[in-house]
Amino acid sequence: MIQIENNKIQITIAEKGAELQSIKANGLEYMWSGDPTFWGKHSPVLFPIVGGLKNNSYSFDGKSYQLGRHGFARNTIFTVLDKPKNGSVLLGISDSEETKKVYPFSFQFMIQYTLDEDYLHIEYSVKNTDTQPMYFSVGAHPAFAVPLEKHLSYEDYSLLFNKQEDSNIFPLDDNGQTLMESVPFLKKTNELPLKKSLFYKDALVFKDLKSTEITLKSEKGQHGLTVAFEGFPYMGIWSAKDADFVCIEPWNGIADNVKANGDITQKEGIHSLQPAEVFRAKWSIRFF
Repeated sequence: MIQIENNKIQITIAEKGAELQSIKANGLEYMWSGDPTFWGKHSPVLFPIVGGLKNNSYSFDGKSYQLGRHGFARNTIFTVLDKPKNGSVLLGISDSEETKKVYPFSFQFMIQYTLDEDYLHIEYSVKNTDTQPMYFSVGAHPAFAVPLEKHLSYEDYSLLFNKQEDSNIFPLDDNGQTLMESVPFLKKTNELPLKKSLFYKDALVFKDLKSTEITLKSEKGQHGLTVAFEGFPYMGIWSAKDADFVCIEPWNGIADNVKANGDITQKEGIHSLQPAEVFRAKWSIRFF
């Protein structure tokens, strides 16, 4: 395990998946416990795909590849590239014989965690080290404890958007693929009161929200957090059934839709990178 801290926040990161395990601030644990009865993870990193592929497969250059939901980064051991110092650490993975079996591109994928006062900044960088264009998505899946304060309940909390939203969601089928037609959800509001039944049909998947920040808080409590995600066109909000957490998930990518043809170059939300190009995306969490 890797730890970094400043005078306000202490975080713990596992080398496996470069996954956040714990965030402590204000005398509280902000991360979900990872209870496997509900969901045995804390904050998986999603790369080189976000969500599931139709039939767990895709094609590129005439060949078919099998790749499970959310890709392989979350189950891969990351190397510490810059040792923890000044509240920051850099971790990375690159292509290998194993990754080439499921993903034919040469790449370097790095994650930097940086603490700054009340903020945790997370930056992803993807470099194409191949001689051909590469195709990928990247996203976050952090699970935050709800309630944060023991005297409160799950239903005491809301998600507050920093702009008024009039937004649809893209429902998911039983295989985790998005349906073709979106359905109305947020109607001229900036608040989504939490209740566990919201997630009985899987995640709430948004596209092109006006907001660039979502705050988790309760009017009955003092503490909460704000996720800032400018530059991420998709947002997932999810919890396991009846679990005491909520995931606020900035995504640069989305699951296949039910009519996807499997060609990764045509996949919705996919990014392409030319040889030697670097893609960067950054999001942050403020704790209060």
